[in-house]
Amino acid sequence: MKSKLLGKPTRLEVENVGGINETAIEFSPGITILTGRNATNRTSLLRSMMAVMGSDEASLKADADEGHVELTVDDERYVRTFARTNGSVATSGEPFLDDPELADLFAFLLESNDARRTVARSGDLRELIMRPVDTEAIRAEIQQHEREKSRIDDELDELDDLKGDLPKLEQKRSRLEADIEAKREELAAKEDEIETLDADVDETREEKQELESRLDELREKRSSLEQVRSDIDLQQESLESLTVERRELEAERGDLPDAPMGEHDELDDEITRLRERKERLEREMSDLQDVIQFNEAQLEESDAVTAHLDDDSGPVTDALVDETVVCWTCGSDVNRDQITDTLEQLREIRQEKLETIRSLESELDQLKDERRTYREHQQRRETIDRKLDGIASEIEDREAELDRLRSRREALSAEIETLESEIETLESDDFGDILDLHKEANQLEFELGRLESDLDDVIERIDAVEERLVEEEQLRSQREELTTELTDLRTRIDQIEANAVEEFNEHMAAVLDILGYENLDRIWIERVERTVREGRQHVEKTLFELHIVRSTDSGVTFEDTIDHLSESEREVTGLVFALAGYLVHEVYETVPFMLLDSLEAIDSARIAALIEYIGEYPEFLVAALLPEDAQALDSAYTRVTEI
Repeated sequence: MKSKLLGKPTRLEVENVGGINETAIEFSPGITILTGRNATNRTSLLRSMMAVMGSDEASLKADADEGHVELTVDDERYVRTFARTNGSVATSGEPFLDDPELADLFAFLLESNDARRTVARSGDLRELIMRPVDTEAIRAEIQQHEREKSRIDDELDELDDLKGDLPKLEQKRSRLEADIEAKREELAAKEDEIETLDADVDETREEKQELESRLDELREKRSSLEQVRSDIDLQQESLESLTVERRELEAERGDLPDAPMGEHDELDDEITRLRERKERLEREMSDLQDVIQFNEAQLEESDAVTAHLDDDSGPVTDALVDETVVCWTCGSDVNRDQITDTLEQLREIRQEKLETIRSLESELDQLKDERRTYREHQQRRETIDRKLDGIASEIEDREAELDRLRSRREALSAEIETLESEIETLESDDFGDILDLHKEANQLEFELGRLESDLDDVIERIDAVEERLVEEEQLRSQREELTTELTDLRTRIDQIEANAVEEFNEHMAAVLDILGYENLDRIWIERVERTVREGRQHVEKTLFELHIVRSTDSGVTFEDTIDHLSESEREVTGLVFALAGYLVHEVYETVPFMLLDSLEAIDSARIAALIEYIGEYPEFLVAALLPEDAQALDSAYTRVTEI
């Protein structure tokens, strides 16, 4: 599970970042301890590493106009530069990560880390774990897959219908082939009779040709009449189909909700307002972060001055420099704790703004969904209107064609009647029998032609059905793949949540067993469903509830709250929660470093055990420790004492 991105020592060079003037350090895979007193630039070094990895937590040294951090990894060079212009600092370069969000949440575990702070404040643990997951993209992919699956289902239903039609078509083909064979035999017999009778009748060639001409014309007229009748039937079927389609479209359009006039514009205005508010909060949060980073860097430099005075003058200077510092904004002496408290308030304000931004993003997503649904309904209405217009036009054209065909049918019927009358006048006693035979033969030929035409239609339909059925196996395979992918997409969020809970509970149990806190039996997370308010609605939402089980000296167990945990217990819980996120999101695949700082609330022995436990997962674990805490760790680990 450990990252294997790197195989060689990694070199870090820093200039004018945080409280660092200039330094260069090499890290080997494994655990590296930055050991030293406060104000020895350990945190500045960690933030420099975060900066070159892609994070925005580092700041330019207060008295410098330019600075940079350079990381060399397997002969690849990554650089982050800082430049002060007109009172603001601009960053540039090519960091190690394109998107540092996962690393900021689960790998860069400094005091201000969101995972640690969320646990300490009893914040929304589930939201933090799911923050890097693009749930909107997952939902969009699910919708796209559902549409594709629905299309395939429709095609398969159509194929099933066609498959059911195939036996009937085969039976019809066999029946038509038998009828055609019988009709041909009947026609052949009739032609034999005509040939025999022709040999016995002495008629003039001219009269015979005239009769045959009339009979041929009669046959053609009857064939045309039959074709016109067939065309009339087709037009009537088409008209019925168009009428049904029009009714269905009109019913669908009637079911679509009609949005009140102006609602679309109101949605756009509300989205614009919320987006502008979100952007304004993001700018304010960015400004706050700059202020926080600047003040943290100033405090570090102040600590460095304190350490220097202690070296030169001894503890006598403690009373002068430990309690008060010169404010770098107004120049007056202020209590150091006052600045620290102000910084903490600023961090809290930043966190509140961040939570407000998350709420705004949720409301924006909901409004965008409403607007998208409105637009989809509007587009569907427009599509239906276009189809209805087209159907109306097609119905008008087909009705006109139907009128023409009916007129043609009447004209042909009249012509056939005239021809039959003319043939009747040409008949004589000598030609009566042969004329009857010719009429019967003409009728047989007409019926044979109709049967052959019907057979051609049936064969064509059978071929079309068989050709379509070839697609069935491929469609079912595609449907199976889509079903599998849909199942994966629908359960992906649940899987991430379940894995996060499992990882936390497993590692929390292991860590508590190793660290041996008294009276603390178990800390675990439970996934629960709660009704909460989001934007304008109440929705069912999954939450992570943190449970703490303690026991008394008499062995009685009871459930406690995070507020009653010691600072040490809270810090350990936050670090384990961050580790769970690190593993669930497989951060180790792209981020080789894990950084630890501000562990002073935990005693030395437990710090050592915790670092060794966590160190099993990242390729590089870099921890900033006080000298007395570092002594508890194996001396084989790499130590950096000067920065």
